[in-house]
Amino acid sequence: MSDKKPLIILTGPTAVGKTELSVMLAKEMNAEIISADSIQVYKYMDIGSAKITKEEMQGIKHYLVDELNPSEEFSIFKFKEMTLKYMDEIYSKGKIPIIAGGTGFYIQSVLYDINFSETDDEHIYRKELEAIAKEKGPEYLHNKLKEIDAVTAQKVHSNNVKRVIRALEYYNDTGKLLSEHNEEQQKHDSPYNFKYFVLNDDRQLLYDRINKRVDKMFELGLVKEVKNLLDMGYGRNLVSMQGIGYKETVAYILGEMNLEDTIELIKKNTRHFAKRQLTWFRREKEVTWIDYREYGNDKKVMSTKMAEMCHNAGICTDRKG
Repeated sequence: MSDKKPLIILTGPTAVGKTELSVMLAKEMNAEIISADSIQVYKYMDIGSAKITKEEMQGIKHYLVDELNPSEEFSIFKFKEMTLKYMDEIYSKGKIPIIAGGTGFYIQSVLYDINFSETDDEHIYRKELEAIAKEKGPEYLHNKLKEIDAVTAQKVHSNNVKRVIRALEYYNDTGKLLSEHNEEQQKHDSPYNFKYFVLNDDRQLLYDRINKRVDKMFELGLVKEVKNLLDMGYGRNLVSMQGIGYKETVAYILGEMNLEDTIELIKKNTRHFAKRQLTWFRREKEVTWIDYREYGNDKKVMSTKMAEMCHNAGICTDRKG
């Protein structure tokens, strides 16, 4: 039995079924759930983020859902800081934390205790880079990163302006490459006794689920949700509004695209995002892949098997309830 504190990670590409399975696993493991999603943390952003509902939680406490206003910054530093606080709260109840969500970088920061320093939001160099991105486009900034740190540039999509800026800013502040810093940090052993599950399914089935989910979002009123956010003063340049589904719908509302093209673009961007997520998780060490096809697409069988693996690894609580 390890003397390290227990931790369960449940992740995978978007629309793979993390929400439902995390709740099923939490029931089996006497656990509570911390969301590793960069948009579900925001209030008023429910439909576009496929946010878990109170009914879907089935009485399992969730953290980092509906906690911030869309104007607030949610960085990897803040995620780690808040997650560690909530993990202590969960441990104090004699329960196990499950970090569930698709943002691999967030998960990694906690799992391997990767150190990030919080930089001043008013940093002059950052403001300069943001201005360049607006004037010359994200591709220009991404090319600048390629010249300095090709490894990071390969891992970070050009549209992820926030992370491109962070890498350039890190180099400017320290004279070191962010890729070298991350490689060094990733050599850390985890301070936790953990099981890291990655859900997966047939690629075409996953893409079909993504397409249906996007159609459902529009049926549920995504346009109305985004209009409401704009009416509340949350502009398109906010980090929260850069989320897939939100930025495209803003463009539609402002008359830059028609509805059909908007829906198709969201589907395409979400499929590409799922593909990038899978690439990320394949690079991760010490993960256990849970493929629907190997369990006859039976979520109950999958959650029971995951719970069994956790118990075999010594991840359990002394008491139930």
